[in-house]
Amino acid sequence: MSTCPAVRTGRRIVLAGAAALTATLALAAPAAAHAEVEADTPQALAKNVTLSFVSEAESASAGFTELRIVLPEGITPGDVRLEEAPKGWKLKATDDGYSVGGPAIKAGVDAEHTIKVRQLPDAKEVAFKTVETYSDGKVSRWIELPTGGVEPEQPAPVLKLKAAAPGAKAVAPSPSSSPTPSPTPSPEVSTTPAAASDTDSDAEAAADDGGSSTGVVIGGVLAALAVLGAGGWWLVKGRASSSES
Repeated sequence: MSTCPAVRTGRRIVLAGAAALTATLALAAPAAAHAEVEADTPQALAKNVTLSFVSEAESASAGFTELRIVLPEGITPGDVRLEEAPKGWKLKATDDGYSVGGPAIKAGVDAEHTIKVRQLPDAKEVAFKTVETYSDGKVSRWIELPTGGVEPEQPAPVLKLKAAAPGAKAVAPSPSSSPTPSPTPSPEVSTTPAAASDTDSDAEAAADDGGSSTGVVIGGVLAALAVLGAGGWWLVKGRASSSES
């Protein structure tokens, strides 16, 4: 027995609504790119440790020009020395960490750099909040920390540390050189990662706004699906009743 036109119409409405919801959820998914940090000696109070940072490219049309790293408590800018970086990139001390940047690297290429720190803090883990700037002026902030067991969408690179070796002691921090603010991104960007407090507050506010917007969009799609489903059911029922009479 063939399906009546009313039933086919109702199915099309529901399928179209489901497709819209799927597309919305895909757009709301967190970015695939991220920033990471590794250490050759991931142990509390370890000395002369090499840290390797990788920032994965998010743009296919613009390359990295600068990375700004906020150092965790226990590591000062004076404790840091640049080991490796993209060609032409230089390290500059900031008030709460350092920036490393230079000529834009090729679009779609990850930004990797290596530093040596005098000593790691006496902690179980340390976070290195990272702000990335692209050649088109866009800024990506990887500064969020887990709260309440929930993984953030823009997590800061975190290095887990083993317990300190027996007898290990913290050395006095190195004197920091005069902070050098990072270059201001192009005019298209309203915020600049020059100050850690501004960077953190702006990025966290943006993350909150993004979550709210996503919730509103998904809520609207779900409401639309409910209306479409009800309309399809009413249409099918009405057509079926007319055919029976």
